[in-house]
Amino acid sequence: MRTIDQLAQALATGQTTSRALVEDSLAKIADPAGEGSRAFIKVHADQARAMADAADALRKVGRSPGRYAGIPIALKDLFDIAGEPTPAGSAVLADAPSAGANAPVVARMLAAGFIPMGRVNMTEFAFSGLGINPHYGTPTSPWDRASKRIPGGSSSGTGVAVADGMAAAGLGTDTGGSCRIPAAFCGIVGYKPTSRRVPITGVLPLAPSLDSVGPLAPSVACCAAIDGILAGEGASVPAPVGLNGLRFAVPENMVLDGIDATVAVAFDRALAALTAAGASVVRVKCPEFEDIAAANAKGGFAASEAFAWHRALLASKGAGYDPRIRVRIARGEGMSAADYLDLVAARARIVASFDARTRDFDCVLMPTVPIVAPKIADLDDEREYNRINMLILRNTALGNFLDRCSISIPCHRDGEAPVGLMLNGETMGDTRLFSIAVAVEKAVRI
Repeated sequence: MRTIDQLAQALATGQTTSRALVEDSLAKIADPAGEGSRAFIKVHADQARAMADAADALRKVGRSPGRYAGIPIALKDLFDIAGEPTPAGSAVLADAPSAGANAPVVARMLAAGFIPMGRVNMTEFAFSGLGINPHYGTPTSPWDRASKRIPGGSSSGTGVAVADGMAAAGLGTDTGGSCRIPAAFCGIVGYKPTSRRVPITGVLPLAPSLDSVGPLAPSVACCAAIDGILAGEGASVPAPVGLNGLRFAVPENMVLDGIDATVAVAFDRALAALTAAGASVVRVKCPEFEDIAAANAKGGFAASEAFAWHRALLASKGAGYDPRIRVRIARGEGMSAADYLDLVAARARIVASFDARTRDFDCVLMPTVPIVAPKIADLDDEREYNRINMLILRNTALGNFLDRCSISIPCHRDGEAPVGLMLNGETMGDTRLFSIAVAVEKAVRI
């Protein structure tokens, strides 16, 4: 994988062209030995070629719209693209009316000159962290591909497309970990911004109280640049901070429960590297995590807000849903207005408590996911599907509930199973988090 800055430099110096990058992406998507047929739901081949030729022509005469113009990207299937339906990985919306306009995040990427290669696969309606989709197939994690392991979800197609070079970067959404989980399982970087920074208009919702739009890409710097574009702040490369003297909190409760040996080794090795660089790693107890579990006991924001959006569609086309997704959405039907208001109030209390507890730390660290990617076949059993889904969402979902910015960085060594190290920053502390993450990325991969 090459970073978007490496590709931008190659374009600027004439070492490559946008058309060459697009043709390379299309070849990888079409490769019958690859995952393109499962990673992509729709390929915009003709449009991408036309956009690439236009980008090359503009660059040749010094009128390129931006540094990243002409670089191929992937768009998760729940973003509105003008003139197309927005199925969100479902069968029931495959013939829905076409969107009348691009989602603002899509419009901003287009304005920066990025070239969408197509719509990529996802968990139906974004309601699972596994990445399994019975309608369009399930793309497999790049690790141990012969064993057919889950890619992580819900932004499964984005993670696989980036990891396999079918796109240089991509957009996902993150309601409970849907950018960070596939990043961890696919060995790339995934970012969840502070939600309010990036517009979610034109993005098919899961739970608007938690939904966010973020990038998946080869590096922290890639994610920072794209996040700046999505937020309307402009692309910028973060300057790394010095790790010496930083204070990192590592929760002792919940987030390490059920951790497998591979993840434990990689996580401990990452902490040792940060300590060696002069950072202070402090073990802390966070009772707020158990409070979040109690607050979500009746279904939480995801079930209640998803059911509010889906209830009419479920009544008319419920048989066409993935049964595992349908049952999770239907759980929201049992929540009353009083239950929902109690949840809103509990969230405010818990966020305030956690903010106070972590005020003196630069970041909160934990494994992105406590296990390596399991085999798809092992999740055919309903109980195992639900158990593993809850386990891999457990750590990442904390950041969504707590309204934090959060990033997953690979911390495994070459040849090992992909493992993500998650850094949780402060609410609206995105710029600071990126500066820390750039330094951590370098320290943990040596």
